[in-house]
Amino acid sequence: MYWFNGESIEKNTIELNIYDPGFLYGANIFTTLRVYENSLNHPLTNWQPHCQRLSKSIKKFAWENPNWEIIKQGAEILKSQYEVLRIAIFPDGRELIIGRDLPKNLKQLQGEGITGWLADSRLFKRSLAEDKTGNYLSPWLALQEAKKIGAQEAILMDTNHNWLETSTGNLWGYKDNVWFTPSLGKILPGIFRGFILGSKTTDFVTVENTWNWDFVKGLEAIAYSNSVVEIIPFHSIILSENNLENNLIFDPKHSAFQKLRKLFSK
Repeated sequence: MYWFNGESIEKNTIELNIYDPGFLYGANIFTTLRVYENSLNHPLTNWQPHCQRLSKSIKKFAWENPNWEIIKQGAEILKSQYEVLRIAIFPDGRELIIGRDLPKNLKQLQGEGITGWLADSRLFKRSLAEDKTGNYLSPWLALQEAKKIGAQEAILMDTNHNWLETSTGNLWGYKDNVWFTPSLGKILPGIFRGFILGSKTTDFVTVENTWNWDFVKGLEAIAYSNSVVEIIPFHSIILSENNLENNLIFDPKHSAFQKLRKLFSK
């Protein structure tokens, strides 16, 4: 089941004009949210921040505003079947909402961590980085390359080799009771990134900064976040598939993760 242009549709195909810019050029914006306790109003679902991010991009691109009440109506219907919703908006204001389940091994990934791969900045970079557009080919390709060498996430860099974000989320690094995340400008302002930065806690400090090599190699722990998986640690990061001895190794069970996860226990 999915929701498209004001209707609930029970099949896995969609009818689009062959000249639709959303089909030809990826001309759509989207956001992906996790519905906590089957409620769009749950504080961790972050319904309003997701809608606000879509609205900001719509205004920036001078697109037609969608019917937000219809969007919420569709989300209310689909959340009864799915824990994760992806809401896409087309330039003419049409909406497409699809759903999926949480990863079955999510708890394992959160507890044991994953392997990351440092993608070549000459080959992989996201277009319109500050907006979540349907043209997501570059991060998707980077993720496929990562999987080929046994990694579960790709880490994107700028042309100066500063680390930016992963193919599906925002980066976090820990040392000296501070959680660091790359500064905005060339990355997507993730909803959970904003949630963490805006949380009031005495357990740790959060700082936005530039992730050059000198900074990264001094970190005690590294993870990534998004609205679906919350926080997943990296236990290793492949810097070069031709020289695996120089991979970065981290503790996915670092005590700092316990402090960070308290934010998600509401």
